[in-house]
Amino acid sequence: MHNRSQPPLHVCVLGAGIVGLATAWQLLRDGHAVTVVDSAQAGSGASAANGAQLSYAYVQPLADPGIWRQLPKLLLASDSPLKLRPQMDPQQWAWGLQFLAACRTSVSANTTTALLTLAAESRAGFERLLAQENIDCDFSTTGKLVLHSDEAGFAAARRQMDLQRALGTVQHALSPTEAVAVEPALSGYAERFAGAIHTPGECAADCFKVCQELQRLLQARGVRFIFNTPVTRLVHSKARISSVETPTGALEADAFVVALGSASQALARPLGLNVPVYPLKGYSITLPATAASPRVNVTDVARKVVFARIGERLRVAGMAELVGHDRTIDPGRIQSLLASVRDVFPQMEPSAEVSPWAGLRPATPTGLPVLGRLRGSPPNLFFNTGHGALGFTLAFGSAERVARELSASFSPAAAGLAACSV
Repeated sequence: MHNRSQPPLHVCVLGAGIVGLATAWQLLRDGHAVTVVDSAQAGSGASAANGAQLSYAYVQPLADPGIWRQLPKLLLASDSPLKLRPQMDPQQWAWGLQFLAACRTSVSANTTTALLTLAAESRAGFERLLAQENIDCDFSTTGKLVLHSDEAGFAAARRQMDLQRALGTVQHALSPTEAVAVEPALSGYAERFAGAIHTPGECAADCFKVCQELQRLLQARGVRFIFNTPVTRLVHSKARISSVETPTGALEADAFVVALGSASQALARPLGLNVPVYPLKGYSITLPATAASPRVNVTDVARKVVFARIGERLRVAGMAELVGHDRTIDPGRIQSLLASVRDVFPQMEPSAEVSPWAGLRPATPTGLPVLGRLRGSPPNLFFNTGHGALGFTLAFGSAERVARELSASFSPAAAGLAACSV
């Protein structure tokens, strides 16, 4: 909570997705006045219809040494869940090379350790919100099964599981028969996968509903929201950010937090700051759940598709496309997700009520988000972006870390250090 020895600040949070709203919530808890600015509405970007899984214990980064074995098929197969559309964009090429450089065992292990620590902090933060406030978000704790199609992939998953278990997570390697005992809806798919990793403590929720509820709670406590207003420039004056420019005028504040997802990089670039974030386009469909729908969260690794039960709906999400900032919904991708439903859960009757969606996940090459100040950035400018497919999972822990760094940088002790260093 608020440090009474420190006067409250006015903090402007740029971005009203789950990460920006969680940041606003934490800053408000710390006693600061908060303004939230977004080019659209709360939760309308990558938070709107994401995979809905809260993967607190299963955080394996996309940059994994196993990607090298899968790379030819992923890039060349017409139905590949990974798609690369090369463009005249140096940021795309730089990100791709850095991503491949991160596909090493040592990097993946270090990233996993860091993400598990952050995920544990985030879980505590979200569960505190759920305990303290009346939140309607279809929250469930039914666990997760991660399916592996072949023995080599399953063996690699067991090694990853051993790493994560050594760090305190509870996970089990299951045969297909054992996986069906956990989730009977997989009975028609049991012969199609080699094994599964079961994490009984994993959760799911509707991220968009959480965003809507956070907006409600924040507004009731005096947070100002400015919607349908893009931020066009960070105004740098006297070694600080004095304001942000928008089409309706400048907004001043004591500090600024950039939580704009894949748009964060473009805003920071004119200041000479490198935010190593590039959009990974993903798709989802949401359809009515039936008696044959799973209740346990399911991830099919080969398909790179996740299934999550949120209330009386089933969210099916997946794909990773490096195609720039294109949000166009590809009908072929939607058909692919529907085919995954039919293949993995053949007892489910196809529904005509399908809500398609595409969004841009802000990803870093390693999978570690960009939190706090960057090297060489103005002292009152902070970042909270680059969470990839784990934005919902990591939002509340990331918010706490950024808010803690922001408050510490304005403390009397920090001011004294700055004066001594001049």
